[in-house]
Amino acid sequence: MMTRDDPTFDRAMRFAQDLIRIPGLSGAEGDVAARVMREMVALGFSDVHTDEVGNVIGIARGRGAAPPVMLCSHLDVVDVGDIATWEYPPFGGVIADGFVHGRGAMDIKGPLAIQTYAAARFIHEPAAGDVIVAHTVLEERGGWGMAHLMATGAVRPAAIIIGEATNGDVCIGHRGRAEIIATLKGLAGHASAPERARNPLRGLGALIEALHSFAQDLESDEILGRATAAPTMVETMPRSRNVIPDRVRVVLDWRVLPGILPDAALARLREYLDRVRLPDGLGMDVDFATEKQRTWTGLEDDRRLFTPGFLLDPGHVVARAAARAITRQTGRAPDLRPWTFATDGGHSCGVHGIPTIGYAPGEERHAHTNRERLELRKASTVYDAYPGVISAVFDVLPALEDVDSRG
Repeated sequence: MMTRDDPTFDRAMRFAQDLIRIPGLSGAEGDVAARVMREMVALGFSDVHTDEVGNVIGIARGRGAAPPVMLCSHLDVVDVGDIATWEYPPFGGVIADGFVHGRGAMDIKGPLAIQTYAAARFIHEPAAGDVIVAHTVLEERGGWGMAHLMATGAVRPAAIIIGEATNGDVCIGHRGRAEIIATLKGLAGHASAPERARNPLRGLGALIEALHSFAQDLESDEILGRATAAPTMVETMPRSRNVIPDRVRVVLDWRVLPGILPDAALARLREYLDRVRLPDGLGMDVDFATEKQRTWTGLEDDRRLFTPGFLLDPGHVVARAAARAITRQTGRAPDLRPWTFATDGGHSCGVHGIPTIGYAPGEERHAHTNRERLELRKASTVYDAYPGVISAVFDVLPALEDVDSRG
């Protein structure tokens, strides 16, 4: 068992290997959570616990009354698919050719270990305020863990650093994602007597064309690029080749820009699709895709599949402070840029307005692939820079308080 006095990079990577060896799909993170809690206790974190949805939280107590800074990764990973297609076993945590390999190596168990160990370095040399480490559940399925953490006010950080892969850059935002279903409604019938049915497939062309036009009208952002909307799936119900269906469902993947929240997004699309001229006898409903989710602690909820976007100004004091600290430590000025994918920052910053950045090793192109890996050399560089980044963020918190006090 390691001691609290020994938060080294090598031990962090052995911890990451342990985590990779524990499968933990969304909603089944319990074993991963238990392993993370044991590590936090061994390192000397205070108040190590899980909340009601299963997020794992621990605190490196600060020396003063500065507001806390929070580090956050997530506990869940996506499925591995066909294990035979992996070069290295997905749950092996194998180190080879200068990389640690496996599901979660860079999304996100490797960075989770780095953040946890970086925060542990403040246990005996405390920061100006508490360093909260909060690793969340169900991030890969819309972020219920972070949404719960923010909504309950269980933690109240002044700034958040997320451990999603940035390849050593500072990420300041991303587009959000809305999964919406447009359902064409008709009347089912036997395919041998189509005149007795109202086939909703007759409206499919008009709907697809309208969705294309909707996408063409979406706005663009100078940093995040264009919002996009793309049909990704068509389903008929009932599913039988000799039955005319009574419903056709079209799934739309809409990558939304910051500031668009669920109700407003849905209202906007509904208003647009109200203009579609369908054949007589057909109707249409438009609503969010929902998913019945169950946390590993046993809570259940029907969750809308919506992750908000967010964007922190590249000139924000937190982003600038982090970039300066990284430059001092590494000799390389990081880019300040967005992620290509969505993160828990959509909830923390996009909804709750808490300044949020990302800093981690790992290349985004390896996420959710059977080639997932984390380069140890770059991971070590990020690990060495993390304490300076955290301290730099604490240094600029008074500037944030000044802005808040001026309204």
